[in-house]
Amino acid sequence: MQKIEKPEVWLRGPLPGIPPLLQPVAHALLQAQEELGVFESKFPTKLLWEKPAGIASVGFHLQHLAGVLDRLFTYARSESLSETQLAFLKAEGNEPYSGCSYNDLFHTLKERIQLALKQLGQTDENSLTEIRYVGRAMIPSTQLGLLFHSAEHAQRHVGQLLVTARILLAGHQ
Repeated sequence: MQKIEKPEVWLRGPLPGIPPLLQPVAHALLQAQEELGVFESKFPTKLLWEKPAGIASVGFHLQHLAGVLDRLFTYARSESLSETQLAFLKAEGNEPYSGCSYNDLFHTLKERIQLALKQLGQTDENSLTEIRYVGRAMIPSTQLGLLFHSAEHAQRHVGQLLVTARILLAGHQ
């Protein structure tokens, strides 16, 4: 039986409840989730924190994706980061607990994507060009800039994670 591939998320039409101007952000985040789902229940825990040729580990990418979405969407709400968020940032790349698996980190990322989609659905398109400040240095951006960056940043890390995972899997078969 031939497997029928679904088109990429952006080719499946508008997502209900997401403002038209924010559809690309939602599409990119859901595409990232689908692409990372390929390793769900398949990626060996023993390889999660390995850094082939010194590049970032698969575990780092999963943690970073969840953390950066949380941080960028916080800034998009015009809020400052909490101490918990700063601690999460500092710990990215470190195994959060013994035996932490790909599925554990992927589950956290999926939860973060769902929260991001909820926030997108509640975002007034008329506020997208409003200034938002990033970090302690209060670097100016816009709400749209932050939301768009979250999408493109996620896609970049997904690509890096997929390549790293395939390298690790090829070397350990």
